[in-house]
Amino acid sequence: MASPQRTSVRIAVLGAGFGGIGTAIRLRQRGYRDFLVFDRGTEVGGTWRDNTYPGCACDVPSHMYSLSFAPNPDWSRSFSAQPEIWAYLRDCVDRFDLRTHLRLGHEVTGARWDGQTGRWLVDTSGGPYRAEFLVLAGGPLSEPALPDLPGLAGFAGEVFHSARWRHDLDLTGRRVAVVGTGASAIQFIPRIAPRVDRLYVFQRTPPWVLPRADRAIRDWERRLFRAVPVTRRLARAGVYWSRELAATAFLRPAVMRAAQTLARRHLRAAVPDPRLRARLTPHYTMGCKRVLLSNDYYPALTRANVELVSEAIGEIRPAGVGTVDGATREVDTIIFGTGFSVTEPPVADLVRGRDGRSLREAWGASMRAYRGSTVTGFPNLVLLLGPNTGLGHNSVVFMIESQLDHLLGVLRLSERLGAPVEPTPAAQDAFVAAVDRRMRHTVWTSGGCRSWYLDATGRNSTLWPGYTWTYWLRNRRLDRHAYRPVPVGGAVGAGGPAGAATPQAKGRKWA
Repeated sequence: MASPQRTSVRIAVLGAGFGGIGTAIRLRQRGYRDFLVFDRGTEVGGTWRDNTYPGCACDVPSHMYSLSFAPNPDWSRSFSAQPEIWAYLRDCVDRFDLRTHLRLGHEVTGARWDGQTGRWLVDTSGGPYRAEFLVLAGGPLSEPALPDLPGLAGFAGEVFHSARWRHDLDLTGRRVAVVGTGASAIQFIPRIAPRVDRLYVFQRTPPWVLPRADRAIRDWERRLFRAVPVTRRLARAGVYWSRELAATAFLRPAVMRAAQTLARRHLRAAVPDPRLRARLTPHYTMGCKRVLLSNDYYPALTRANVELVSEAIGEIRPAGVGTVDGATREVDTIIFGTGFSVTEPPVADLVRGRDGRSLREAWGASMRAYRGSTVTGFPNLVLLLGPNTGLGHNSVVFMIESQLDHLLGVLRLSERLGAPVEPTPAAQDAFVAAVDRRMRHTVWTSGGCRSWYLDATGRNSTLWPGYTWTYWLRNRRLDRHAYRPVPVGGAVGAGGPAGAATPQAKGRKWA
């Protein structure tokens, strides 16, 4: 049987969350119309569509956790909840007339570079496509991570991850085990604790928790934001620069002591029992793991029907959870709040470059990319929120916008050269080396803990080791000498063969 005809498109965008929608808006604003946005879901939203657990909300203030070129003056709270963020993303699609560019229900099953035609061959559940450019906008928080616990397959009760919440399962009166005490768990634990008969919270490492300064945004404030847009921009700027100041503590761990004092005071006020408080006190520098915001997590742990379990899980038994001290907590439901596959994104197995290797094979055990966006050996490929673009202090939406400037620069360069482009090995290596040097003395690598920021090699391949404005500056203009044209069909584009690095790219300390 003949293979189905591939539909051709100039730009294929994988993922319809903040990254994909932001890309689509920017492309439309710059006059590009020949693009499609693919997503496996039946609606847009990405992380904010999939995570619907009770209490799901953002820990970045609303006016900063939104696209600057798609403002929303009507946020109802200073920290928005999941339904409102998801509604905002759907509104962006309609406001900028993006529906015709969407291919929802199209799960991407593979993408490979065709050197003869200079195109990406993209296979989806809705049919095959051919694209000149490929943008990976799936985001790092898209694939739930489940721990490999002995006996889990034999558990007789209900099991699910917080990112795939079972709304059909009434937790009232059930005996529930929550595994994990990260950003999602501390939001849903206070919501389910009053409903369940018994709740066991299995904690591997206590998180640092700060108060959550959330409040309703008043009607008159929203009217002002609508009538005088500069006031909304000032509110956003205030949030941005206050968050940027916080970056200093992550880059210079000694500065973090003041925040730790505030967190300890928050813990003392919420947990009167000194023994419980001791088990909730971290013994690593704040920021080494993700800093969490909550006003109701600690009080939930003091409830009579809630037990904090600090002993490590040994195995899952048919009727409960066994810890290494030999004890068993009988439960009928296990909820994993264990985060996502960030350092090993599944999409890396699906995308194959010029030499036929997948991104995973090209990276090995540690992700690397030029400015977190492009990878040598993968022409006309741009990653959003790729390696070393995550944050511990500010909004990743700002990072996405900076990368969109980079994407537009890559598009223009390819058009000018009349050939696909990719970063030179020298430029990519110089950028990664500079990132690693900057990372050495930050709280993430010297704070005394193990976190999901670090990959299997112990390298921090997820976070940006600096202020976001420095990243923005580096992406405002594309460094032409960091890129090379790629031959198509045996021809060599202007600027030399793809294997040659331009002299200007060599020796750059921070490309």
